[in-house]
Amino acid sequence: MDSIPGSQEELLRMRKNGEAGKKGEDHGNALSRKEATEELIGCMVHSEEEAYKLYCDYGHRIGFSVRKGKQSYFIGTRDIRTKDYYCSKEGLKYDEPVTEANFNRPDTRTNCKAMVRFRVDEKGRWTVIRFVPLHNHQLAKPGERHLLRSAKSFAVGKSGVIDPAESAESHAMNGSSDRTVGDISEPPGYTTRDCYNHDNVQNITLIGAGDSQSLVSYFKRRTNEEGMFYWDVQVDQEGRMTNFFFRDGKSRSDYDCFGDAVIFDTTYRTNKYSLICAPFVGVNHHWHNVVFGFAFLLDDSTASYVWLFKSFLESMGGRSPKSIFTDQDEAIMQAAEQVFPNTQHCFSYWHILKNAQSHLGTVNTSQAFQNMFMKCMQGCDTEMELQESWDAMLDEYKLQDNDWLNGLYKFHNRWCSVFNKDTFDGGINSSQWGEVSNNILTGVADESTSITRFALLLEKVVKTLRRNESEEDFRCSQTAPVRAIKHSTVLKQAAESYTHRMYKLFEAEFLDGCGATSCHENSCGGSLLRFEITMQGRGSKMWTVLLDTSTMEISCGCGKFERMGLLCSHALKAFSLQNVDMVPEKYILKRWTKDARRSMYNLSQEDSTQQECTEAELAYRNRAMQYAYNLALKSQELEEARKIFWDSLETGEKALEVFFEMRNLHAQSAKDASTREKKKKKKIPKGPSTSKQQHSSLLVLLKHLFCITKIRHCAEKAKQALASSSAAPVLTAQTNEQQFQSAQDANGNATIGRSYYYQVFPTPMQPNQIFMHPNTMPVCAPQVFWLADWPEQN
Repeated sequence: MDSIPGSQEELLRMRKNGEAGKKGEDHGNALSRKEATEELIGCMVHSEEEAYKLYCDYGHRIGFSVRKGKQSYFIGTRDIRTKDYYCSKEGLKYDEPVTEANFNRPDTRTNCKAMVRFRVDEKGRWTVIRFVPLHNHQLAKPGERHLLRSAKSFAVGKSGVIDPAESAESHAMNGSSDRTVGDISEPPGYTTRDCYNHDNVQNITLIGAGDSQSLVSYFKRRTNEEGMFYWDVQVDQEGRMTNFFFRDGKSRSDYDCFGDAVIFDTTYRTNKYSLICAPFVGVNHHWHNVVFGFAFLLDDSTASYVWLFKSFLESMGGRSPKSIFTDQDEAIMQAAEQVFPNTQHCFSYWHILKNAQSHLGTVNTSQAFQNMFMKCMQGCDTEMELQESWDAMLDEYKLQDNDWLNGLYKFHNRWCSVFNKDTFDGGINSSQWGEVSNNILTGVADESTSITRFALLLEKVVKTLRRNESEEDFRCSQTAPVRAIKHSTVLKQAAESYTHRMYKLFEAEFLDGCGATSCHENSCGGSLLRFEITMQGRGSKMWTVLLDTSTMEISCGCGKFERMGLLCSHALKAFSLQNVDMVPEKYILKRWTKDARRSMYNLSQEDSTQQECTEAELAYRNRAMQYAYNLALKSQELEEARKIFWDSLETGEKALEVFFEMRNLHAQSAKDASTREKKKKKKIPKGPSTSKQQHSSLLVLLKHLFCITKIRHCAEKAKQALASSSAAPVLTAQTNEQQFQSAQDANGNATIGRSYYYQVFPTPMQPNQIFMHPNTMPVCAPQVFWLADWPEQN
């Protein structure tokens, strides 16, 4: 059978022959909406399966999942006449009957109207007769499209990903493509560059005596492949390498977002060399681990920790964390006080509880003892209460002579919540934070693993964590969490702002506040209110909440918001009593929201990073370079994305040139005005020729100012015209060199640097006069107008 024009077979044939051109040569290429629409309208296939696959293929390239819809039949038969396929977000969840099976299912519906309709003729040909391309929700990014439900067939399973630290004997590694192995597309995050050649890895790891040098070679290769990779090595007096620190560019970006609380874990050692493997770990917006860097240390001396902390601080642009959580170690405490003087140093609860297992023996297996121990760490409100609880625990279990407990209590200000209510920990020291979230290195290596191979395995661990974060980001962007109270505006606001994991924590606090047993409200004068709240299941314990109704500032004695960045049940109950139906924005911490990474680039005068750095310019430059680096990584896979990135840079460069040109003109104008004032004060007589020359110079200067004002006015009109257009316009460029004048200074000389051009038009200007080109300034349709209104020179 001959291929039908417009059919799926014809499209596939065109792609194989290279005739499809820029319309998309594979599933990874992004199509513009116009190109995708033209490709789909009028397409013809020969079966229901082909029709479904055609729309799924289109959805995968655009960024949405597909759901099968309604169908109609020929009268008196079961033969399909028309068949609809919808975007998976069509309709609303609450339109469906609520059952036990779907109650806790995440809400994915947004009532999207995008769809396609096929009509079947008597010969069994399926033709697209209706197509709605517009979506009312966020589309999946190119790096997330393999996660779409209807596009699972386009992604390779985990078993198909080559392990860079394991055997890579497959001959497919010799392929020339950076994104495919054979004919199978790799999931984002895994490239041929990441899957190191097996022979090369073996050459590195088999060098026994020179393993330190092989690790440095690995660092150098990573630096060549990734410009933002950072590594540092400390050598002893004999020139031997002893300590190592390294992190990649993504870790720096992660630290800029989530580096307020850091866990420094020194409990893991490499088996072959008994080196301390010390990761710097934080908590991301999904309340999952995020890695900031790794260190290999030969010993646990104060000098080694001082060197490591200084190297870590330098790699992060000199920005210290707000808090750092470590094991109980005298050398670490001294190093932290020296390098991080403004950082709150605390002991990690996870480390304390882990050490208790080895120092307390069978006593630690008692649930009653564990409850008393946890009360000392988290349940005391005053120092006196801590002392009483601690003494009662020691007396109950006869532990007065236990050296470990006595040594721990000596530093009680580093682990008891009484002394750290204002210390932000991101939930690291909360009861919900489990052991599984801390020890990320369990089972990474064995006793035969070399140090270089260990570094490769750590790279694999980091990739796994980042892949999990990407999947969570995708889930948050495509689904909404199920709210326990459907019509609660507070929960609706939280569901729209927080990630799914943080929303569930917030919802638990909100529901807990609804169960308060008693609330006493008292006025403290003016707009300040005091609430005394008791909760169910907590006995007679009372929490005090202060609320200023004029500024909506609230504080609770439990200090949960200061420690966790999440409002507690007591504060939410106080808001509820005052009929506050929306949480003030200042109490929705950006680091816990879906847009946590976007907010990191909002630089302001109050930015803590700029205040901590010795030079504000250095801080700005570091942040700007990191921002540009992340955009470059995001756009590097697709040609269209790279073009958008470059066009944005060029447009920004031109805007800066106009800004500085205007600044120079204003400065020159001010300088001329100052000169004239000085001449007037000296009362120097001016001849007619001098006055005429000054008048001519001033006139030329004013002409430049007038023209630049027209440029800005034209640009604003172009933006307004584009913003008011409902459909995406087809932008073209209409250029005419005779319409432009080259900018000159007051003496008639060409300006230094890149030339810029202006064109003068009458006002008001109509939107249909405007044309746009991505590589030029806004250009308008030709008009007969010039500087006729300027006074003639005498």
